[in-house]
This record gives sequence, structure tokens and C-alpha cells, in this order.
Amino acid sequence: MLGSSHDHSQSRRAALCDSAIPLVSVHKLSKEYRRGGTVLCALQDVTLEVKAGEFCAFVGPSGCGKSTLLNLIGGLDQPTSGTITIEGRPVTDASATEWTRLRRELIGIVFQAFHLIPGLTVAENVALPMLLKGDQGRAVADRIDEVLHAVGMEARRSHRPSELSGGEQQRVAIARAIVHRPRLILADEPTGNLDSKQGADIVSLFRTLPQRFGHSVLLVTHSDSAAEAADYVWHMRDGRLVNRITH
Repeated sequence: MLGSSHDHSQSRRAALCDSAIPLVSVHKLSKEYRRGGTVLCALQDVTLEVKAGEFCAFVGPSGCGKSTLLNLIGGLDQPTSGTITIEGRPVTDASATEWTRLRRELIGIVFQAFHLIPGLTVAENVALPMLLKGDQGRAVADRIDEVLHAVGMEARRSHRPSELSGGEQQRVAIARAIVHRPRLILADEPTGNLDSKQGADIVSLFRTLPQRFGHSVLLVTHSDSAAEAADYVWHMRDGRLVNRITH
């Protein structure tokens, strides 16, 4: 059922990985919020590129613009000015419908809160992105098996979220974010609700995603140890990129 369209998608991804086209490109991106008569500048003239398979972290104090940047790249908010390009396609002015399609096909998002549906099992929660795309049957079942194995949760597939630890719930959330084979993973403080051991395990898991599946990962974090796992780290302050450190 996934047949030729899936093969075409894989070929397109391989071509993009070999090309000079960045997976994500933002140029002079800014975001302002108006509260009463006051204008708050959350992001100021941010320009960066992320290539396929890269793991990039953003660090900085609260309110520096990290989450705002991720929300703009994921289409969860709209910029005041500047441009966003994904896979070489301008998406800055994309409609809500087009952003929904992009998230279903190209983007996976992991939040600090797990956002699992309490009444569904682990496998059912993970299946949701594929079902929303219209995928069915054996292709869905096989893909669920693959990603649950990748995050070490195959033995918990029939459990419900209330029966899992915080770290296990985040692993399920990651499986759900990668099940539809996105190109880009956006992770906003994914270890924020976890203890240090669980957080380290989740960071190690994120480290394997580019290597195993070819995802690019953009990670927002307050954790220095989490940032150290990335290929490079952008430090942010007052809505701007300040400096980049490559590991």
C-alpha cells in the first residue's frame, strides 16, 4: 500500500542528503508579541541552516527565544518577519492546512510534557501519526514494531500511559514522533520532566536517531549534558544566536 510513493519518498530523501540543500534554512527570522501597548521581541534576525542528519542543540536562559524558534520552524507559530525553508521549499506563508500536512509528513515533535492519550495503549498512541496520514494494516503494525524496538519499549506495547514511568512515557512520545518517518525532529526540553538518569537515557536515544534513521534533530534544552550530545550547540541570548560550539 505504501509501495511506490514510499519508494519515491526514500529516493527523494537520499537525493537531499547528497545535495547541498539544507534540510532547514531560516533567514533573518524575527518574532514580536504585542501585549497592550508593549512590544516584546522574542526572536531577532535569526539566520541558520541545518543539514540532513545533523543533531543541533539550542541553549540559553529562559526567555531567550529557544522555544519560539522551534515553534516557528514547526509551524506552531508564525514569524513577524523573515523566511523559513524546509527541504528547499519556502514555508513561511504556508496555510494551517499545509503546515498540518508538513508535520504529518516531514516533522516530528517531542515536548516536555508527554501528551500521550491516557485511554490508548502504547502501540495505539504510537500509531496515531500514521493513521492520521491514512496508512493502514501491515505497514502500520510493522512500523510500530520497528520504532518501539528502537526506543526499547516493545515489551510495554499493551500498557497505558498511567502504567509507565516518566522516562518510559517520553520514549513512547519519541516513538510516536518518528513513526511516520519524518525528516526533522523538534524536541523542546524533552528531559525537563525527568530525573537525571532518565534524562541521560533520553538524550542517548536522541543521539542514535540521526545515525539510525537519518533524522535531523533540533533540541532545545537547559541541560548542559544534553547539549553536549549534539553535533553542535547554538547559545542564544535576548532572542539572538550568540555563538556556535562544535563538538
